Amino acid sequence: MLNKLLATRDDLSITILRLALGLVILPHGAQKLLGWFGGYGFGGTMNFFTETMGIPAILALLAILAESFGALGLIVGLGTRIAALGVGATIGVAAFMVHLQHGFFMNWSGQQAGEGFEYHLLVVGMALALVIAGGGKWSLDRVLAKK
Repeated sequence: MLNKLLATRDDLSITILRLALGLVILPHGAQKLLGWFGGYGFGGTMNFFTETMGIPAILALLAILAESFGALGLIVGLGTRIAALGVGATIGVAAFMVHLQHGFFMNWSGQQAGEGFEYHLLVVGMALALVIAGGGKWSLDRVLAKK
């Protein structure tokens, strides 16, 4: 079972996809967990998610963990399928709860009330591809699956 979870092809394109997704999501996780890049940090994010948005505490915690530790897992290719599933689910829920009402496009010109869901669709698509394909070439998953 564990070998099936870790198994992946020696494919550079999957590695590029994994690294790109991890590197894009990591700053968002750092905002939520550590307060970097203008974020609220763990306490502030938990409070915002639970009090303002009404998200159950366990789901708020899982979202923070998915975007922070999940992004790190994607970058090194450890637990790629689980990390990608967590990231994809978190971003997908954000798209439905917050961004769907603002339409498709991001708010490039500042004319909308909020951001659309185009970024979220890309993230969910990338995450789904990684759930299916695994970590690819140069992933810790691949090293562990060989052992």
